[in-house]
Amino acid sequence: MFKGDVPYLMYVIITILMFAFGFIMGLILQNYLNKTKIGSIDEYLKKRKEELEAEVQAEKREQRIQLKEEFEDKTVELEAKFKDKQKVVQETEGRLLKKEEILDRKMANVERKEKEVFERDEYLTKLKQDLEIKRKSIEGELLRIASLTMDEARNIVMKRVEAELEKEYSKKIVQMEEELKGQANEKAKVLLSQAMESCAINYVSETTVSVVPLPSDELKGRIIGREGRNIRTFETLTGVDILIDDTPEAVTLSSFDPMRREVARKALEKLIIDGRIHPARIEEFVQESENEVEQIIVKEADDALMNLSLYGFSTELKKIIGEMKFRTSYGQNLLQHSIEVAHIANIIASEIGENVTLATRAGLLHDIGKVAASEIEGPHAVIGSEILKKFGENELIVHAVKAHHNDVKPETVLDAIIQVADTLSATRPGARRENLDTYIKRMEALEKIASSISGVKKAFVVQAGREVRIIVNPEEIGEESAYKISHDIAKKIEEEVVYPGVIKITVVRETRYIDYAK
Repeated sequence: MFKGDVPYLMYVIITILMFAFGFIMGLILQNYLNKTKIGSIDEYLKKRKEELEAEVQAEKREQRIQLKEEFEDKTVELEAKFKDKQKVVQETEGRLLKKEEILDRKMANVERKEKEVFERDEYLTKLKQDLEIKRKSIEGELLRIASLTMDEARNIVMKRVEAELEKEYSKKIVQMEEELKGQANEKAKVLLSQAMESCAINYVSETTVSVVPLPSDELKGRIIGREGRNIRTFETLTGVDILIDDTPEAVTLSSFDPMRREVARKALEKLIIDGRIHPARIEEFVQESENEVEQIIVKEADDALMNLSLYGFSTELKKIIGEMKFRTSYGQNLLQHSIEVAHIANIIASEIGENVTLATRAGLLHDIGKVAASEIEGPHAVIGSEILKKFGENELIVHAVKAHHNDVKPETVLDAIIQVADTLSATRPGARRENLDTYIKRMEALEKIASSISGVKKAFVVQAGREVRIIVNPEEIGEESAYKISHDIAKKIEEEVVYPGVIKITVVRETRYIDYAK
């Protein structure tokens, strides 16, 4: 059995070995396959991992972009809302500031009113105390009177009645004085305005040169003469400078003495007409011109006296009056000014019942001293009074002339009339030229005085210095204080500033309350 079974056993063994080999080979192949498969999976997993990471990064980027866009949109939205809120806050702050200002003003008014109420309460308390004291005094007086006789009581009552009547009488006198003063002021205004309207003499600007026209420029050489002898002779005889320049067909005569300038003008015109210009002819025509000018001044004086209906003047006094035609004062012709003053004095004197002739005569002669002021030292009013005294004028006229600029104290009604008439003529609009520097300094002085008062907010000088308008702070200055400010400023201006006429002081106190409807 065993021997016969050997091939079978071998077969079995071989089979087993084959099976084991196949199993081993299978295991080896399986292991190999498993290793190969695992490597592919690792690669797959690695690749998949990379893909997933890329997808995650892409998704993160998208989310980041989306979040950034959302953040920017949200930021813009929030900024818009912030600006709207900020605008609302600013408007609210503005309204609150305005309301705060209004409240501050109202609080200031309330505090001022509280102060006034407190002061009124103090006044009432003091008044109450005074009344209590008087009540006790009256009770004591009554107790005393109760023990008096009839005659003693009557005497006490009569004394008290007399004292009360005296007090009432004093009040009545003051009231009547105020009324009379007001009526007198109104009457004076009407009187002065009528006087000014009745004698509006035209104003003519006076200069220090005269221009003489020439037929041709050839005459300029003849006027000069050989080696300048003609012009030297002319200037020596007349006391006037001849200015020969490039002005065509004209020469200029210059002198501060209008009479000399008039003599020179007439003499030069005669020489031009005559054509023979040499020293002898110049001397002849200058003498003729002097005689003519002397006749002119006498005629001017006669015309002025006839116009004013004045008589009894000597020839020498007439010459002095006529010379005023060729004199000026601040650019105003002296004779015209004197005639104007005479007219105004005439009207004032007739209205108040004074001597019209004396007033007119004094008005005409009040500035006569200016004719001789360049030759005699001293104030022209004093010089004029001395001249009139020499010619035997009335003492009242002499004193009025001497006092019209307060060189002596005014004592008579005539003195006051001449002062008023002279001031009216000199200060009316257009009567005199005023130095620009003086004018500006006066304006500055007025503004400085007005601004120096406490409580004044602004000050303006208007109407060429005839009015000062002042705006005060209404919170600081009351109605009574505003009146006091106008009085104080007027007083300071009178003391510190030199000015013509009258300056009006206007104090403006204004309170405005402003609110807003929202």
